[in-house]
Amino acid sequence: MIFIDYQNRKPIYEQIVERFQMLIIKGVMEADSKMPSVRSLATELSINPNTIQKAYTILEQQGYIYPVKGRGNFVSGNQALKEQQKTAFFEKLKTLIKEAKELDIPKELCLQKTKEFYEEGEA
Repeated sequence: MIFIDYQNRKPIYEQIVERFQMLIIKGVMEADSKMPSVRSLATELSINPNTIQKAYTILEQQGYIYPVKGRGNFVSGNQALKEQQKTAFFEKLKTLIKEAKELDIPKELCLQKTKEFYEEGEA
């Protein structure tokens, strides 16, 4: 379910956060399902439990999971999270379009490249 790329420059806790975010947003992990315990995930990934706890804290702050005292962490509903991610995506896209305009990249080329990249993802 979760894998760590030790060659990646990104910190391990950030990789864990990103993996769980995608699993939750894609619906692989359903709302109100139990997250793996900190200890079991740390053992499975052979990393320090504090690293897992840091990732879970970030996921909780972002609204992806919620704690239940004495029972562990659970997945929040993912529909609002999907909308947040879409909004964030479109903000990034807006920034990229502004950058393209500054670089005098024609609108048609942007649209063509967008279509190519989108279709590559479907393969």
